Formats: sequence, C-alpha cells, structure tokens
Amino acid sequence: MMTTLKNIALWFERRLHLVKLYEQTAGHPVPKSTGSWFYTFGSMTLTCFVIQIVTGIFLAMAYVPSAAEAYHSLELLNYAQPLGWVMRGMHYWGSTMMVIVMMCHMTQVFLWGAYKYPRELTWLSGCVLLVLTLGLAFSGQVMRFDADAYWGVGIGAAVGGRIPVVGDAVVHLLLGGPIIGTDALSRFFSLHVFILPGSLLAFVSIHLRLVLGKGINEQPKPGVLVKRETYDQYYHGIIKREGVPFAAIINKDVVANGILLLVIVALTLFVGPKGPGIPANPPLVIPEAKPDYPFLWLFAAAALLPNGSEIWLFFVFPAIAALALFALPFLSNEGEKHWRRRPVSIAIVVLTYLGVGLLTYEAIVGPWSPHMDAWSGLPIKAEYIKGRTPVELQGALVFQNMQCRNCHAIAGEGGHRGPDLTAVATRMTNPQLVRQVIQGGGNMPAYARNLSPEETRALVAYLCSLHPPNVPPAREAVGVLKPIGESSPTPTPGGNSVTSNQ
Repeated sequence: MMTTLKNIALWFERRLHLVKLYEQTAGHPVPKSTGSWFYTFGSMTLTCFVIQIVTGIFLAMAYVPSAAEAYHSLELLNYAQPLGWVMRGMHYWGSTMMVIVMMCHMTQVFLWGAYKYPRELTWLSGCVLLVLTLGLAFSGQVMRFDADAYWGVGIGAAVGGRIPVVGDAVVHLLLGGPIIGTDALSRFFSLHVFILPGSLLAFVSIHLRLVLGKGINEQPKPGVLVKRETYDQYYHGIIKREGVPFAAIINKDVVANGILLLVIVALTLFVGPKGPGIPANPPLVIPEAKPDYPFLWLFAAAALLPNGSEIWLFFVFPAIAALALFALPFLSNEGEKHWRRRPVSIAIVVLTYLGVGLLTYEAIVGPWSPHMDAWSGLPIKAEYIKGRTPVELQGALVFQNMQCRNCHAIAGEGGHRGPDLTAVATRMTNPQLVRQVIQGGGNMPAYARNLSPEETRALVAYLCSLHPPNVPPAREAVGVLKPIGESSPTPTPGGNSVTSNQ
C-alpha cells in the first residue's frame, strides 16, 4: 500500500514538480526578521481580493446590469435572496478593508525603504495595484445605481470631460452615449467584473514573482546604507546566516488574516451592506453625490476648497502624486532605509494621513454635508405653511419634492450645504431668486432643465413668503442713487426738472 502511494506521489511529482514549486514559494528562504506584524499587510490585501472574487461571483448570478433593473436586483439580494445581503455586505466591507490594508502595506514599504535597489519594479507594480484597487472601489459604487451612484458618475464624467484633447473621447467611452443609462452601467459592469479584476490578477502575479525573485525586504537597521555594488552580497549574507523558509514565519499572517476576516464578518452582520439608497432619478438633482468611505476625503476637499480649484484637485494634484509615487525608487534608490533616519518620510506619512483623516471626518460629520433624507424625513413646520396662498403652497411642495431640504434648512432643520432659507425673502428679491433657481451659482446647480416655468414660479412665490411678519421682503431699488448732497430731479408741469440742494 505504501509503495503504491509513493509511486502515485512520484508520478505527480515528475509531472508537476511540486517539491520545486514549494521550494520556490512557501519554502523559499526569507530573513528571519520579516516574521513581524508589520509584514502581514501584504497577505491581508491578498485575502481581501480573494473575498472580492468569491463574493463577486455569487453577486453576479443575481445582479442585472441594466438601468431599469440594477436597483431592483440589489433589493432582491437584500430582502429576498437567501444570504444575499451577507454576500453584499462581505463584498462591500471587503472592498473597503482592501483599500485600507493596501494603504497600510504601501506605508510600511515606504517607511521601511523597500522601494530602494533592487526592488524598484516591485514598488512600481504595487503602485499599479493601488490604482486598480481604487478603480474597483469606485466602479463598485456605480453598480448600486442609486442617486449617489448616478450623480457620482455624472461628476466623474464632468471631470473626465475636462481632460485636454481626449476628454470627449473618455466620456463617450465611459458612458457609451450622451446620457447615463444602461450603456454606461453595462460598461462600468464590464470594467468592474472583467477588466479591472483581470488586470489586478495579472499584476498580482507580477508582484509576487518580483517578491520571490528579489526577496522580501529585511528589517532595516539604522546606519546600514543601501549601495548597488554591495547590497546583493549583503542580502545573501543575511539569508545564509538567519534565513528561514517563508512557511515557518506565517503564524502572524494567519492570525492577522483571521482577525481581518472576523472584522469583515462583524461589519457585515452588525452594519450590513451599503444601499441602495434613493433610486436614481435624473430630475432629482443631488448637488454633491456622496461616495463610499475610500473617497470621502476627496468629496470633502471638493466641497471645502474655493470655487475654481477643481483643476488643481482633480488633475494637477493627482498628476503630481502619481509622478512622485512612480519616480520615488529612481529618485531615492540608495542610502538609509530605517525610518528613524528619514524624518522627511515620516513627515510625509503623518501629514498625508492627518489630511486624509481630517477630510474624511469632515465629510462624515461636517454640517455642510447634504442631509440626503431631509426632503422625505423632515416636514416643513406648520408656521411656514400657514396662511400661504395656493400658489405658495404648491411652491412648498416643489421645494420638498425637488429635495431642496437636502442642502437648505428652514428654521435650522435640513441640510446646511447651502444657506438657511428661513428668512431668504429679506435677502433676495423675486428676480434674484428666479435667477438663482434657474441659473444656479456657487455650489448650487442650475434647475432650468429640471423645473417647468409653473414650478419655478410657484417655488419662488413660496420663497418670497419666507420672511418674519414684522420684516418686509426685499425689493428692487427704484430710481438712480445720488451722492450725498444731491437730490433726484423733480419733474415740473412744464417738463423741466427742479433740483434742490440738501
């Protein structure tokens, strides 16, 4: 019996070379110092990617990439399909955690100087994996095709359309036409399910091959400098003195991945999947589509920066950041690797995480953020309805149904993205309100195409009624203002004017 089993094992070995495969992967020698908790982020990122593939396969069985059916297929998964909401939750939180642990992995590699010689290509492939992961996170949000996703695509298309020379082609490639509909959703579906995961798999293979070929970066020591002429010999000396098989130091990776899996499952069970939110409806404009957690900092920056800074935020800054990331291993290829001897690197990491963290916090709790359910959850108080004419009451309905409450508060209740409208009639006249509603301005979109003339007239009539009882509404100035000391000419019966001095 033992002889038979041995022969079978040898038969497979001669054809698959399993021993050699083990020696080159799990059995390849690595520095003993890499058996650290700081080296677990790479395997955790890979675990998240596996979760995304497995849950994504199950979700694709029920999801319908159609503008008319996408939202309903997600509701079916949430409420009708057995364990559908679990798969959606695992997929959503797995995506969020994948971005987080990948950023931690990139930070650890940066602080440990693992991008220096001879691991330049390893760093570059990791940068490409980061970009692909962010692309997966964004395209996954579009799959919900709720109001946030719809207007998120609209904002993304507007940004893409500003790219010099190829802007129009990029927009047409993403949307497949002039509107955001089934063609756009099917293209994002292909991007999310086929193109990006396939590219990610390819670069993961390249990344792992580079890690195996050039070895895992040893724990850096202060004062030990990287030099092209001597580093390879130095690294082989470390492997010879203290090298251990990779399989011998994976105990911390197993524990870290177990904790990661428990966190994802806990978030799925106690928080649940995200959305879908308000159904996508083109006439219902959402001024700022709120993205998922990995992009909240960008949402906050776009809202807080002054008008006209969009070019810097969406083009100049990303271009500089990408250029810096990809050029880093060539600009700083040798020298000190230990983070304690590189204060500039520490400052870059601290400032980056501090900025992203504060912007994310502001995006979550900032009073300027749109109150996305105010239009349906906050009724207008009776004192702001009582005594209004039928036209003004119709305007109050337009005000509520067009989700104006999401960004504008009345008596302090509602969104604070725009100004409080409790006494707007004391600040703006009827013509000014008409222009603001039709043309927009500042952070407010134009509603000319979303409101009929009758709806605009009714809405402005209601807004003109919002003033305290003892304060008259604003009026247009009559006549020409004169400098102090002069009075306006007074017409006489003969047609001449008389001017009197004050």
